[in-house]
Amino acid sequence: MREEQEALDLAADWSDISQGLRKDLGQQLHQQWIKPIQVGTLCKDSGTLDLFLPTEFSANWVSDRFADRLSLAWKIARPDIRNVRISVLPGRRAPQGLRFGAGEGTRRAANDGAPLALPGDALGMAAAELGALGPNGLGMASIGLDPSLTFTTFVTGAANVLASNAAQRMSATETPQFAPLYLKAATGQGKTHLLHAIGHAYLSAHPRARIFYCSAERFMVEFVQALRQNQTIEFKARLRGFDLLLVDDIQFIIGKASAQEELLYTIDALLAEGKRLVFAADRAPQALDGVEQRLLSRLSMGLVADIQPADIELRRSILEHRLQRFSPTHVPADVVEFLARTINRNVRELVGGLNKLIAYAQLTGQAVSLQLAEEQLTDILSANRRRITIDEIQRTVCQFYRVDRTEMASKRRARAVVRPRQVAMYLAKVLTPRSYPEIGRKFGGRDHSTVIHAVRLIEDLRARDADMDGDVRSLLRQLES
Repeated sequence: MREEQEALDLAADWSDISQGLRKDLGQQLHQQWIKPIQVGTLCKDSGTLDLFLPTEFSANWVSDRFADRLSLAWKIARPDIRNVRISVLPGRRAPQGLRFGAGEGTRRAANDGAPLALPGDALGMAAAELGALGPNGLGMASIGLDPSLTFTTFVTGAANVLASNAAQRMSATETPQFAPLYLKAATGQGKTHLLHAIGHAYLSAHPRARIFYCSAERFMVEFVQALRQNQTIEFKARLRGFDLLLVDDIQFIIGKASAQEELLYTIDALLAEGKRLVFAADRAPQALDGVEQRLLSRLSMGLVADIQPADIELRRSILEHRLQRFSPTHVPADVVEFLARTINRNVRELVGGLNKLIAYAQLTGQAVSLQLAEEQLTDILSANRRRITIDEIQRTVCQFYRVDRTEMASKRRARAVVRPRQVAMYLAKVLTPRSYPEIGRKFGGRDHSTVIHAVRLIEDLRARDADMDGDVRSLLRQLES
């Protein structure tokens, strides 16, 4: 009876601890690593609590990364717990090809080259975990592939079509015609997205494939660690056992001679066995200063696929694609156009701006509008805007409609003058950070309500008058070119 009550108490404590960890770590990490934990028995003499996981790999992974946090949480919940021991469920063996044995506190892996034969529930977990498995069991990749970064969520346009097609070819069942694939793009343009997408698609086509994703910086850290622990042989053997190697931010391997040499030998070994390699960087291979010439040659010997900055059409498509996820929230077309034109530095900022705007609208109950976008995205908008002045807008509009510049501030109400003035006010609001009162002062000291009326009128005319929409688009192209 006492043992049953103890088990119930431990289960209740674990429920509280698990929920706290879910808030700290996020749903994805908690679901994959914390939720599978089963609470064992507590040894009263030693104060040691046993926690079990279904596979040897997951037990080692959780022990390496969360042992301290789990131990502290249990000690706070139960003062009689002094130690937490994490291990595999009794009677469960490590799946073939993922056998681990503890040695001096460090995990070691032995691979006999046989296909992965995974028992029961280990199959699904191992498929997700392979992306996180380090080549010598040292945890070289942190949490593996991001489940949201797939080809389905990648929007293709003229700026990235080559890289997208090459990435899909690299993940296909057929052997690619080029190796390795090198993705070159500035920050936030989608190269990391494509790396993850390749991993997901390849794993879908080859469920038992061994995939390794990491950054070049992480590669170097783990290589140095292997050197210090005299585990370079295991490091090399495990690294070269992968079917698909994905290395991000290769520019950070600059100047690290020993890591460069190891990467060079790894590329040669994997290519010789017909394995697939994909690298990503913010510059072309030839622009990687401090990289050995032989490594540069290997990186550029396959296909170097550029991802250009997203043009206006691609930015619109990305926003429309993202909006499909927020169907309950209506985002007016003029707001989409405003974001697409204004946030033009990189796709990550564009999507982040849309997410922030929608989140704010949903949490506060406000409708998404041009004014709300201006108010809530000030930092992002100011960082992306080319400094277009109201004077420049007035000059361009006057030339376009062939009216005198003085009419922008005059009191005349003739239609031939009023409409260009209203268009200029609208463009001033869309293209500059100026407030309604500030814009009004630049148009002959007009009241802010006059500017608001002009902005709303032009928005309405653009929606139902193709000629007006064409005029505004033409003016936008001139001002933003």
